[in-house]
Amino acid sequence: MKAQAGNYQETAMNLKVETSNFLNDLERVAAVRREIADRLSNIATAINQSELAAGEASGKLGLETDNADIDVASKNLRQGVFRLLVLGDMKRGKSTFLNALIGENLLPSDVNPCTALLTILRYGSEKKVTVYFNDGKSPKQLDFKSFKQNYTIDPAEAKRLEEEKKPAFPDIDCAVVEYPLPLLEKGIEIVDSPGLNDTEARNELSLGYINNCHAILFVLRATQPCTMGERRYLENYIKNRGLSIFFLINAWDQVRESLIDPDDPEELAEAEGKLRRVFQANLAEYCLTEGHDIYDERVFAITSIKALRLRMKNPDANLAGTGFPEFMAALNTFLTQERAISELRPARTLARQISARVREAVGRRLPLLDRDVNELKEKINSVEPEFKKLTHIRDEFQQEIIEVRDSKSRAIADSFRAYVLNLENTFETDFLRYQPELRFLDFFSQGKREAFEASLKRAFEQYINDKLAAWTLTAEQEMNSAFSQLSQSAANYGASYTKVTEKITEKLTGQKIPAAVSNSNEDNSPAWAKWAMGLFSLTTGNLAGVAMAGAGFDWKNILLNLITVLSVSTILASLTGIVLGPLYLALLGMGVGVLQADGAHKQLVKAAKKELVKYLPQVAQEQWQPIHDAVKECFDVYGREVGDRMNADINSRKSELDNLLEQKESREINCQAESQRLKKLEADVSAESQSIESLYQAFLASA
Repeated sequence: MKAQAGNYQETAMNLKVETSNFLNDLERVAAVRREIADRLSNIATAINQSELAAGEASGKLGLETDNADIDVASKNLRQGVFRLLVLGDMKRGKSTFLNALIGENLLPSDVNPCTALLTILRYGSEKKVTVYFNDGKSPKQLDFKSFKQNYTIDPAEAKRLEEEKKPAFPDIDCAVVEYPLPLLEKGIEIVDSPGLNDTEARNELSLGYINNCHAILFVLRATQPCTMGERRYLENYIKNRGLSIFFLINAWDQVRESLIDPDDPEELAEAEGKLRRVFQANLAEYCLTEGHDIYDERVFAITSIKALRLRMKNPDANLAGTGFPEFMAALNTFLTQERAISELRPARTLARQISARVREAVGRRLPLLDRDVNELKEKINSVEPEFKKLTHIRDEFQQEIIEVRDSKSRAIADSFRAYVLNLENTFETDFLRYQPELRFLDFFSQGKREAFEASLKRAFEQYINDKLAAWTLTAEQEMNSAFSQLSQSAANYGASYTKVTEKITEKLTGQKIPAAVSNSNEDNSPAWAKWAMGLFSLTTGNLAGVAMAGAGFDWKNILLNLITVLSVSTILASLTGIVLGPLYLALLGMGVGVLQADGAHKQLVKAAKKELVKYLPQVAQEQWQPIHDAVKECFDVYGREVGDRMNADINSRKSELDNLLEQKESREINCQAESQRLKKLEADVSAESQSIESLYQAFLASA
């Protein structure tokens, strides 16, 4: 938190980062995105036109896969947004904060806390809400009033549905709110999640979206510093997962209001200082990045209601004293510098790669234009051993992927089985913090007994969900290790592959084609190797516009679905059903004397453990295969994409030669005209690549 000592408002006055600056920086990023996307499109156009003309000349150069990557990268850059996920417990002022952030009272601050839909707020030229379904039905458009009326539920009804394991809106995927707001127009997209600690089903809905966002805005409240529920989510779903989180301590103005003498500066300073120390003690461990303490860059005390009032009167109002200037400055730096660079870099790399690919292809083609058919056939036959080596490298890498796949899928599935079986040894200690208050006389009152049953059931659900979340962190670490290994292997195989392709060029042309001028060895690797190596960078988050990811492979999103694969709802239903039934009989048989204070809690845990351990082996065994298959699928998707890209590269190199031979056998080639055409292609692509490089370097200099 900024300025842990001293007067908070004086510190705020010293930092005047206006909202307009943030919008200007966002526009600058959007402009660079558009420019680079245009340059990539120019490269694609040049290649397409050249390949089309090649049908009447010396034949195509086999650049189809490269052009497909360019199209994906260009599209991603044009559509690129910075996606922010807002998380927080109920009644933390999330809606007020969002209204202050966007500068308009768009989201009613009195929205029923049981709004059960994930809501995505994005730019649109017209105000509208679209509800998307997951059962194949067409999307439905609503006005704001109808949306609120139709898709919120009474708290009592929400609890009843949760107890019955029924989702409130099982056919709804999400709601998209479009609004013509400047912040949204500049490329910000906000995901407003249902409140945490509402129901486990909605918690999973919110937390399941984490990997699709660039940053998490975790809203807390100054008057309720780090509740047990908030610490539970931070510990089980946020910690050690490489997520970018901003903590916003809302309603900071209420610290003054809670004092006996709000005008006493010493009393205020003491209260604020104590509160800051409490939050730092609770949040510091979540603000470490690669061993660096970034607490001051990630934790902010804010007063959303004051900021909203100011911005309602003047969108460009000076928000000093609200905490928003400090927060907006940090968010600005993170999004428009750190994240923007990380998404522009792959586009720059792709442009370099395509330029080198075109230069090499043209360099191989030019010396062969004046060769007669027989001489060309001899040249092609002479490089057949090298093509076999390329195929061998492909097969070796594919085999390694299979070996890693088989090893990791079994190891991760085994780790789950061992983890579940070990719950017997830790249950008594772990479950103590989940169990509800127990009074023997409550069993004779139907209403209180039902309330206790619901509390106990919820306690089991939280315990099991948290334990599964803890295990998935172990699985993530295993997957990180595996893809790190494959990334290094891709680099090694890529280096060997490049040596062979250089030998092919040397045999065909009688001369070496100079390697691409590069600032990193990685950029000299073949395209498929860069894709395979680039995948590992995705483990730090989902990057909008990552060109090297092709169709968008992201193993973290696949792994995230392991919770679903684990059939959590089935496990919960079976365990709560088979454990809680006999548990009540056991509790009733203990007698009044036993069910007092600590004795009651201990007996409850022992009785629960006795019933639980009967079924742990069954759960461990039943879930082994689904987990094994889910992990295996991660590597299969990776292996298929790598294999397809390697095959495409090998085949394009072969077709490049076959196309030339076919053209020579069917027509006389005008070597001078063709040489000019190919050199123009090389020059055009190189010029656009250099333009992208200049745009990227200029952006770095201004960041």
